[in-house]
Amino acid sequence: MDAIRLIIGLGNPGREYESTRHNVGFRWVDELARLHNLSFKNEAKFHGLTARGQLHGREMLLLKPQTFMNASGRSVGALAQFYKIAPAEILVVHDDLDLPPGVARLKLGGGHGGHNGLKDVIAHLGTRDFWRLRLGIGHPGERAEVVNFVLNDPRKEERALIEQAVQRALEISDLIIAGKQEAAMLKLHSA
Repeated sequence: MDAIRLIIGLGNPGREYESTRHNVGFRWVDELARLHNLSFKNEAKFHGLTARGQLHGREMLLLKPQTFMNASGRSVGALAQFYKIAPAEILVVHDDLDLPPGVARLKLGGGHGGHNGLKDVIAHLGTRDFWRLRLGIGHPGERAEVVNFVLNDPRKEERALIEQAVQRALEISDLIIAGKQEAAMLKLHSA
Protein backbone atom coordinates (compact mmCIF):
# COMPACT_ATOMS: atom_id res chain seq x y z
CA MET A 1 0.00 0.00 0.00
CA ASP A 2 1.09 3.53 -0.64
CA ALA A 3 2.33 5.72 2.16
CA ILE A 4 0.32 8.92 2.59
CA ARG A 5 2.01 12.16 1.46
CA LEU A 6 -0.88 14.60 1.72
CA ILE A 7 -3.53 14.89 4.42
CA ILE A 8 -6.46 17.22 3.80
CA GLY A 9 -8.91 18.34 6.43
CA LEU A 10 -12.22 19.53 5.01
CA GLY A 11 -14.07 22.47 6.54
CA ASN A 12 -15.16 26.06 6.06
CA PRO A 13 -12.86 29.01 6.73
CA GLY A 14 -13.85 31.69 9.23
CA ARG A 15 -14.38 31.88 12.98
CA GLU A 16 -18.15 31.40 12.73
CA TYR A 17 -17.62 27.88 11.34
CA GLU A 18 -14.75 26.84 13.61
CA SER A 19 -16.67 24.59 16.01
CA THR A 20 -19.39 23.37 13.61
CA ARG A 21 -19.96 19.71 12.77
CA HIS A 22 -18.83 20.34 9.18
CA ASN A 23 -15.37 21.44 10.40
CA VAL A 24 -14.36 18.26 12.19
CA GLY A 25 -11.89 17.56 9.34
CA PHE A 26 -10.13 20.88 10.03
CA ARG A 27 -10.05 20.07 13.75
CA TRP A 28 -8.42 16.68 13.17
CA VAL A 29 -5.70 18.13 10.94
CA ASP A 30 -5.14 21.04 13.37
CA GLU A 31 -4.64 18.56 16.20
CA LEU A 32 -2.26 16.42 14.10
CA ALA A 33 -0.22 19.53 13.27
CA ARG A 34 -0.17 20.60 16.94
CA LEU A 35 1.06 17.16 18.07
CA HIS A 36 3.96 17.40 15.62
CA ASN A 37 4.73 21.11 16.09
CA LEU A 38 3.80 22.02 12.52
CA SER A 39 2.23 25.38 11.74
CA PHE A 40 -0.05 26.38 8.91
CA LYS A 41 0.66 29.20 6.52
CA ASN A 42 -1.49 30.66 3.80
CA GLU A 43 -0.52 29.61 0.28
CA ALA A 44 -2.62 31.52 -2.23
CA LYS A 45 -1.62 29.35 -5.21
CA PHE A 46 -3.19 26.36 -3.42
CA HIS A 47 -6.23 28.32 -2.15
CA GLY A 48 -5.50 27.03 1.32
CA LEU A 49 -3.46 26.80 4.48
CA THR A 50 -0.59 24.32 4.32
CA ALA A 51 1.80 22.85 6.85
CA ARG A 52 4.74 20.66 6.01
CA GLY A 53 7.29 18.68 7.93
CA GLN A 54 8.29 15.29 9.23
CA LEU A 55 5.50 13.09 10.56
CA HIS A 56 6.54 9.66 11.79
CA GLY A 57 9.77 9.95 9.79
CA ARG A 58 8.08 10.93 6.53
CA GLU A 59 7.87 14.21 4.67
CA MET A 60 4.21 15.22 4.93
CA LEU A 61 1.95 17.95 3.62
CA LEU A 62 -1.18 19.03 5.47
CA LEU A 63 -3.84 21.13 3.79
CA LYS A 64 -6.91 23.05 4.94
CA PRO A 65 -8.68 24.42 1.82
CA GLN A 66 -9.89 27.99 2.29
CA THR A 67 -12.33 27.87 -0.64
CA PHE A 68 -15.38 26.94 1.45
CA MET A 69 -16.48 23.32 1.57
CA ASN A 70 -18.24 23.09 -1.81
CA ALA A 71 -15.10 24.15 -3.71
CA SER A 72 -12.55 22.13 -1.71
CA GLY A 73 -11.41 20.27 -4.81
CA ARG A 74 -9.87 23.40 -6.34
CA SER A 75 -7.40 23.54 -3.48
CA VAL A 76 -6.76 19.78 -3.34
CA GLY A 77 -6.34 19.51 -7.11
CA ALA A 78 -3.89 22.42 -7.31
CA LEU A 79 -1.67 21.06 -4.53
CA ALA A 80 -1.75 17.41 -5.65
CA GLN A 81 -0.89 18.42 -9.21
CA PHE A 82 1.95 20.76 -8.15
CA TYR A 83 3.64 18.14 -5.97
CA LYS A 84 2.70 15.21 -8.25
CA ILE A 85 0.91 13.36 -5.47
CA ALA A 86 -1.10 10.33 -6.59
CA PRO A 87 -4.68 9.92 -5.31
CA ALA A 88 -3.66 6.74 -3.41
CA GLU A 89 -1.19 8.91 -1.42
CA ILE A 90 -3.95 11.27 -0.28
CA LEU A 91 -6.04 11.13 2.90
CA VAL A 92 -9.13 13.34 3.12
CA VAL A 93 -10.50 13.83 6.64
CA HIS A 94 -14.17 14.80 6.74
CA ASP A 95 -17.41 14.81 8.71
CA ASP A 96 -19.84 12.00 7.92
CA LEU A 97 -23.62 12.14 8.43
CA ASP A 98 -23.99 8.37 8.00
CA LEU A 99 -21.88 7.59 11.06
CA PRO A 100 -23.00 8.36 14.62
CA PRO A 101 -20.89 10.72 16.77
CA GLY A 102 -18.00 8.82 18.30
CA VAL A 103 -17.39 6.60 15.26
CA ALA A 104 -14.40 7.00 12.94
CA ARG A 105 -13.83 4.90 9.82
CA LEU A 106 -11.02 4.67 7.31
CA LYS A 107 -11.68 3.60 3.74
CA LEU A 108 -10.32 3.78 0.22
CA GLY A 109 -12.58 5.08 -2.52
CA GLY A 110 -16.36 5.04 -2.61
CA GLY A 111 -18.95 7.68 -3.38
CA HIS A 112 -19.42 11.11 -1.85
CA GLY A 113 -22.61 10.31 0.06
CA GLY A 114 -23.99 13.76 -0.72
CA HIS A 115 -20.95 15.46 0.88
CA ASN A 116 -20.29 18.47 -1.36
CA GLY A 117 -16.66 18.80 -0.26
CA LEU A 118 -15.95 15.18 -1.25
CA LYS A 119 -17.93 15.60 -4.45
CA ASP A 120 -15.68 18.51 -5.48
CA VAL A 121 -12.47 16.67 -4.51
CA ILE A 122 -13.55 13.68 -6.65
CA ALA A 123 -14.29 16.03 -9.56
CA HIS A 124 -10.89 17.74 -9.35
CA LEU A 125 -8.82 14.58 -8.81
CA GLY A 126 -10.78 12.77 -11.53
CA THR A 127 -11.09 9.67 -9.33
CA ARG A 128 -12.73 8.36 -6.17
CA ASP A 129 -9.67 6.27 -5.31
CA PHE A 130 -8.19 8.24 -2.43
CA TRP A 131 -8.26 7.47 1.29
CA ARG A 132 -10.94 8.94 3.52
CA LEU A 133 -11.03 9.26 7.26
CA ARG A 134 -14.73 9.60 8.07
CA LEU A 135 -15.61 11.19 11.40
CA GLY A 136 -19.20 10.55 12.42
CA ILE A 137 -21.41 13.53 13.30
CA GLY A 138 -24.78 11.77 13.14
CA HIS A 139 -27.81 12.77 11.07
CA PRO A 140 -30.62 15.19 11.94
CA GLY A 141 -33.18 12.67 10.66
CA GLU A 142 -34.71 15.00 8.09
CA ARG A 143 -32.96 15.59 4.78
CA ALA A 144 -34.19 19.19 4.73
CA GLU A 145 -32.39 19.79 8.05
CA VAL A 146 -28.94 18.64 6.87
CA VAL A 147 -27.48 22.03 5.86
CA ASN A 148 -28.55 23.65 9.09
CA PHE A 149 -27.30 20.63 11.06
CA VAL A 150 -23.77 20.51 9.61
CA LEU A 151 -23.32 24.29 9.91
CA ASN A 152 -24.15 24.28 13.62
CA ASP A 153 -22.16 23.22 16.66
CA PRO A 154 -22.70 19.73 18.02
CA ARG A 155 -24.56 19.38 21.32
CA LYS A 156 -22.36 18.93 24.38
CA GLU A 157 -22.71 15.14 24.55
CA GLU A 158 -22.12 14.81 20.79
CA ARG A 159 -19.02 17.01 21.00
CA ALA A 160 -17.52 14.70 23.65
CA LEU A 161 -18.14 11.65 21.43
CA ILE A 162 -16.76 13.37 18.32
CA GLU A 163 -13.68 14.40 20.31
CA GLN A 164 -13.12 10.78 21.39
CA ALA A 165 -13.30 9.63 17.73
CA VAL A 166 -10.85 12.39 16.73
CA GLN A 167 -8.40 11.23 19.41
CA ARG A 168 -8.76 7.54 18.48
CA ALA A 169 -8.08 8.38 14.82
CA LEU A 170 -5.04 10.46 15.81
CA GLU A 171 -3.64 7.44 17.68
CA ILE A 172 -3.45 5.45 14.43
CA SER A 173 -2.17 8.32 12.26
CA ASP A 174 1.33 6.77 12.25
CA LEU A 175 -0.07 3.58 10.67
CA ILE A 176 -2.04 5.54 8.06
CA ILE A 177 0.96 7.68 7.14
CA ALA A 178 3.20 4.61 6.82
CA GLY A 179 0.75 3.03 4.36
CA LYS A 180 -0.35 0.38 6.88
CA GLN A 181 -4.02 1.12 6.31
CA GLU A 182 -5.21 -2.42 7.01
CA ALA A 183 -3.61 -2.38 10.47
CA ALA A 184 -5.03 1.12 11.01
CA MET A 185 -8.54 -0.02 10.02
CA LEU A 186 -8.31 -3.05 12.28
CA LYS A 187 -7.44 -0.88 15.28
CA LEU A 188 -9.88 1.92 14.47
CA HIS A 189 -12.86 -0.22 13.49
CA SER A 190 -12.63 -2.55 16.46
CA ALA A 191 -12.49 0.31 18.99
